[in-house]
Amino acid sequence: MLLEVDNVSKSYGSFRVTRDVSFSVGEGQTLGILGPNGAGKTTLFNLISGDVRVDAGRVRFAGRDVSALRPHQRCRSGIGRSYQVPHPFGNMSVFENLVTAACFGAQASESDAWDIAADILAKTGLLPHANKPAGSLTLLNRKRLELARALATKPRLLLLDEIAGGLTEHEASELVDELRRIKAEGVTMIWIEHVVHALMSIADRLLVINFGEKLAEGEPESVMNNPDVRRVYMGLEA
Repeated sequence: MLLEVDNVSKSYGSFRVTRDVSFSVGEGQTLGILGPNGAGKTTLFNLISGDVRVDAGRVRFAGRDVSALRPHQRCRSGIGRSYQVPHPFGNMSVFENLVTAACFGAQASESDAWDIAADILAKTGLLPHANKPAGSLTLLNRKRLELARALATKPRLLLLDEIAGGLTEHEASELVDELRRIKAEGVTMIWIEHVVHALMSIADRLLVINFGEKLAEGEPESVMNNPDVRRVYMGLEA
């Protein structure tokens, strides 16, 4: 398994955000994560990426316990992520944002970073915007840039936090097409998303979290037909 999350827990004071969550993701797989707002999904990503330290349990990546590593160390080991709200370097160009990610995330040389950035600009549809300030982009292109910056770190595992959130149906469809191409290149992905049909179209498995605990896990159709998932996530009685 590329990623193994074993009984991770995180509390803030008396409030327990995640409780004994375990799952694993194999090389090349896409795992979708669903759950109501406040279920602990982003906290789970923070525990994997190192933005937050686990209180209990461990995170293993590529056979190595990375639970004690800092975020930049995990990034350089092959864990890339996007954030729910894009925060590019607004006064830098799109191209400069990608070069920075490649240099500091992938530890690429300057010349290699330029090549990485040019390749990703073409793949993510950002080439026409390469020289624009990142802060001037539309929401769709800021989302693309958030994805592109994560890709510039050359990840083996890509964590996507609601990357389709706030987009129109057509925009979300364009983004899903890009994610399919990334998946076809062998990148392993874990994707938190509320746009369920987008997630269902690409995920191999779904994990549902509620109140910081794992509620269900398995093949997408099976999980979405689970009575507990229908009740908790969709508000439907079986």
